[in-house]
Amino acid sequence: MKISTILNFALALALVFLCAKLVMSGALGSQAAAGDDVVYNNILSRTSVRAYQDKAVEKDKVEKLLRAGMAAPTAVNKQPWHFVVVADKKLLAALAETNAQADFAKDAPLAIVVCGDMTKAIEGAGRDFWVQDCAAATENILLAAHAMGLGAVWTGAYPIEERSSEMGKVLKLPETMVPLSVVVIGYPKGETKAKDKWDPEKVSYNVYGGQEM
Repeated sequence: MKISTILNFALALALVFLCAKLVMSGALGSQAAAGDDVVYNNILSRTSVRAYQDKAVEKDKVEKLLRAGMAAPTAVNKQPWHFVVVADKKLLAALAETNAQADFAKDAPLAIVVCGDMTKAIEGAGRDFWVQDCAAATENILLAAHAMGLGAVWTGAYPIEERSSEMGKVLKLPETMVPLSVVVIGYPKGETKAKDKWDPEKVSYNVYGGQEM
C-alpha cells in the first residue's frame, strides 16, 4: 500500500473520530439543557394536592422521598432531622385532628412528619437553624413527590406549640423531637394546576428597590 494511501486513510479516520466527538459533545450539551428544563419545570408545576386516590404509595417511592429529604442542605452539616413515616389509618386520622387545616390527612395513604432533633441542633445563637434545615428537607420531599407522579402538601406544626405538642403525643415523640411539618402524600385524585406566583415587583437588585442587575 502506498504511503499516500495510508496517510489519506489515517486522515479520514481522524476526521471521523473528530466528527463523532463533536456530535457527542453536542448531544450531551442538549441532554444537559433538557435536564435543566426538567428540573425547572418540575419546580414550577408543583402544587399542593389535598385529595388522593385510594392507593398506597410504594415502599421504593417512600424511600426515594426520604433520600430526597436527607439530601437537603444543612447548616454545619448537623442534619438535625428525623422523619416519621405514617401509613397507619388510625394515626393519620389522629394527625388530622391535631390540625384543622389538615383534615384531609385522614383520607391520605401516607404522611411524612419532618421533625427537628434538638440533640443535633447547633448550640448557641445558631440553634434555630434546624428550622431552615428541616424546611429545606420538606421542600425536597415535595418536589420529589411531584416528580414521581405523586401529590403532596406541606402542613405546618411548629411554631404553633399546641399543634406540635399534640402531634408529639400522637407519634410518641421524645421531648427532644419537634415536629416542624407534616407532608401529606398520595396519588392525586383529579387534575391539579400550579399557580403562577412570579411577581417582578418582589425583586430588588443589589440594594432594596434597585431596578437593574
